[in-house]
Amino acid sequence: MEFQVPNTLAEQIANYLADRVMTGIIRPGERIQEATVAAELRVSRASVKEALYTLERWHLVDITPRKGASATRLDAHHASELYDVYMHLLIMLARRLTERWKVEDRPHLLEAIESVTHRLNAGTPDVAAVVQASFDVMDACCNVVRNPYLTEALANFKPAVSRTYYFCADRYKQDLDSTGMFFGQLTTAVLARDADGAEQRIVEFANHQKALLLAALPDPLKTGV
Repeated sequence: MEFQVPNTLAEQIANYLADRVMTGIIRPGERIQEATVAAELRVSRASVKEALYTLERWHLVDITPRKGASATRLDAHHASELYDVYMHLLIMLARRLTERWKVEDRPHLLEAIESVTHRLNAGTPDVAAVVQASFDVMDACCNVVRNPYLTEALANFKPAVSRTYYFCADRYKQDLDSTGMFFGQLTTAVLARDADGAEQRIVEFANHQKALLLAALPDPLKTGV
């Protein structure tokens, strides 16, 4: 990701650093020095500090008093906690969606689903593009549900969840058929206003994705890390 002159400086710095954390350039647990980042990007330390607070809200950085910022850990325990909370937010979104969608919302929802399907069916699917299209579906659902608190909570989880996809890109690439099946089944449940069915699909898929991730991550309880 190239650093460019931003509209909001701190936000652009946050996006730049988030990309480096998500793709593993900044490793889990690695310190992020304000002075180093400020010098590298030729910006003020105050702007970097503000950006780091944004990354903390996105669950990509831990900020410790007198110690500074470091990239959050990525291990089996933290991933499991992340997916459990994220799953329940998605369940809430799906339940509200089954209650609130209107006929005029249907084309926009189906268009977002079609975008994911198109990427999944590509000859050599791009995991990053599939992930982005999946989040676009979530955004389309949020636009229908219109719960600003839920929308903000989900948005804050997107970078951390994206990071897990980058980490397990090869595993996910071999398992994209499950993603396509999930979106198809979830769409059927939502359009039928079957809230219980939508929740079941999300629970099954989230647990499946979590299992893939946990198989690739160290378990601190076993390794002593």
